[in-house]
Amino acid sequence: MSKKFQRIDSYYAGAYWGPRKESPEDCARRAEVFLSAMANVDPSFSRWFEQGRSRKDALSRPVESTRESLEKLIRRGRDRQFEELGYSVWAWNGVCADYEDSGFNFLCGAYSEAVSNVCVCNLPSRGPNSERVLSVPVLTGLVRSMVLAWDPERAIASSTMFRDKITSTGDAGTFVGWIMYFSRGRGTVPPLPAPVRIEPVEDKGMLVILTPDSASVSNPEHVELAQRVQGLLDRAGLLKPIVTP
Repeated sequence: MSKKFQRIDSYYAGAYWGPRKESPEDCARRAEVFLSAMANVDPSFSRWFEQGRSRKDALSRPVESTRESLEKLIRRGRDRQFEELGYSVWAWNGVCADYEDSGFNFLCGAYSEAVSNVCVCNLPSRGPNSERVLSVPVLTGLVRSMVLAWDPERAIASSTMFRDKITSTGDAGTFVGWIMYFSRGRGTVPPLPAPVRIEPVEDKGMLVILTPDSASVSNPEHVELAQRVQGLLDRAGLLKPIVTP
């Protein structure tokens, strides 16, 4: 008898901001802050490797988190045709077990009106790393690291299945998740129903934590809460796309 296919949920954290022309030096400064802050959030975020032709090849390409080394890496990620599309970097944390690794990519310095700048971390969905990482303390620490480094308009940490349950488009900036961030320039976060928690990120904006435990599509109360919060944030003008189509 064949086993019924079961989709494995995947988790991510992402920060998004609009066109912002920045030099490789500017991007390297931000990346240095990001890597340093991440390393203090969880041990699985303390070392990274460049992409390679294979896992073995990637493991021979460690990412040095000094500003000088990051600037060289960022310059290599420049779009060769269009300067306004900025610089992109991809990295992996070297964990070889499937679904237990993490990776990140960022696009910075883009100033085309057609694309958004972004920093996204793909997170483990199985194993001891996931049990530790997929928690409010670690994910809020990760989102805070993104905010302090990249100064985005929006940030979110959630699962793809939860995202797909809440939104039909997935357009960055337009939907809620487990953990969210709104910059002050985005607007004022209104009062939200319990158990939602709201807390500041220095003077930059507000962090919104939907539930103290993992927001899950299998929990009807979580879905209902997310839909209520979605409506309140939308009416407050906070759920606008980062880049206008």
